[in-house]
Amino acid sequence: MLRVSVISPERVLFEGETDSVVAPAFDGEVGILTGHAAMMTVLGNGELRLGTTTAYRFHVDGGFLQVVDNHVRVVTEKASAG
Repeated sequence: MLRVSVISPERVLFEGETDSVVAPAFDGEVGILTGHAAMMTVLGNGELRLGTTTAYRFHVDGGFLQVVDNHVRVVTEKASAG
């Protein structure tokens, strides 16, 4: 499982575990599964999808995504549940 944090300037939007993350990177979508290599990418504008069984969706606009040791941190400039 992945431990995921989705943070905007206003508040923490999500803190929990999920089996996958699909995020809108600046140059296309990026998919993250358990065991993914450490990475960091700049986010673009689009839909952030968490999980395949219990799906959470957010619209994000900019920011960054970091993956380290099965912990995914999404820090975005603007986000809304969607």
